[in-house]
Amino acid sequence: MQDRTLPLPGAVNLRDFGGYTTESGRLVRRRRLYRSGSLTRLTPEAQRAFVEELRVHTICDLRRPDERHEEPTPFPLERPRRVEIPIDPGSAIAMRAEFEKRNVPLSERIAFMVAINEELARHHREDYARMFEALLEIEDGGFLIHCAAGKDRTGFGCALILHALGVAEQTVIEDYLMTNEVLDFESYILPRMKARFGEDATFEREEVMALAGVRPEYLRAAYQAIEEEFEGVEHYLERAVGLDAAAREILRARYVE
Repeated sequence: MQDRTLPLPGAVNLRDFGGYTTESGRLVRRRRLYRSGSLTRLTPEAQRAFVEELRVHTICDLRRPDERHEEPTPFPLERPRRVEIPIDPGSAIAMRAEFEKRNVPLSERIAFMVAINEELARHHREDYARMFEALLEIEDGGFLIHCAAGKDRTGFGCALILHALGVAEQTVIEDYLMTNEVLDFESYILPRMKARFGEDATFEREEVMALAGVRPEYLRAAYQAIEEEFEGVEHYLERAVGLDAAAREILRARYVE
């Protein structure tokens, strides 16, 4: 995990999701594909490294307009290029309302997250098609996809990109689950919870991580929705997202060694 995590000051869940072996035995290129949460806390030094060292060409921002307003991206619009694709599953709205009560059972929290991932697959095809359009437009430089925490909207997007490049499902899930290690509970998640609910508030780790982290069943819920409607990710990429064989060949030529 350490060689994938990019510890720039102020970064949230920033990591390289290249370097994985494809099913044909080739490698996804490193330092070309990045994923993260909010970028608003990046220090000036980190911002320079982001552009000069990581060479990020395009930032694909999946957050809602209110999220972008509250935590603005600290770069001028022209560099790196910004592509804004607001995604907000209906189940996420219900989840936020319920979470304010703080007494939602663990099973319901998990059910909310399962529903969110099902919705991402079923109802946001056009949004992820736009993500691939932005990725295909890059001939040189890095591509970063992010949302608020870099785990759900971003997680599904990264999964689709890795599948398009020929990475096996189990490897994709392992990359997805890495969020639980990068978003440290004690130093990142718990302080944010206490800032929201008060220093005296107490939280059960498992209950908080059901929403603040990821679980295999979340991404698998998206896979199940895809299987039911499209008979697999390969057909989903072509029929739902519009990524035909020619487009996949372009991506693999650019991002697979």
